[in-house]
Amino acid sequence: MSRRPCVVHSGTGARPSECSAVKWSDIDFDRSTVTIQRSVEWLSKKQGGSWYFKDTKTKSSRRCVPLPAPMLQQLREHRAAQNEALLNAGIRTDLVFASSDGTPLQRRNVSRRYFKPALRAAGLSENLSLYALRHSCATLLLQANVQPKIVAERLGHSSVTLTMDVYSHVLPTMQTEATAQLERMLYG
Repeated sequence: MSRRPCVVHSGTGARPSECSAVKWSDIDFDRSTVTIQRSVEWLSKKQGGSWYFKDTKTKSSRRCVPLPAPMLQQLREHRAAQNEALLNAGIRTDLVFASSDGTPLQRRNVSRRYFKPALRAAGLSENLSLYALRHSCATLLLQANVQPKIVAERLGHSSVTLTMDVYSHVLPTMQTEATAQLERMLYG
């Protein structure tokens, strides 16, 4: 396993529970996309500690997200390594991010084993959660002047208004850039 769950979170804007539910059949390597269509829900130990798949948070959360070529290559490498490891253990699973017994990875384990060490190595606060990767994806896209509608679709938000309300902290720099672009167009 490596830091791949974290890379997929930040590269797709998927919620942690959605990323944990991605199956290999959801990835279209020819079209360079992943279809987000379910999430994983973990029951508490009092409830038996098991897990189940459930529908995404909202209807608009079901979405097809384009993937960058380097991420696809990482996923191909991960699939080969995963197939070998699980085959040796006699386990079959269609989950992209599976534990050694073929079940979905638990968020706290991903955080403790991969995310927190990556934060330490980068000199960042360990108080950040996996959800911060979703926020980072949206913020980076908005700062790159990607249309808010596209960002909302990537995140699976039901409206652009929700996206802009959550990420309004990005707006001041966007307004400054918009003013600079207008100045160039109007005044040369």
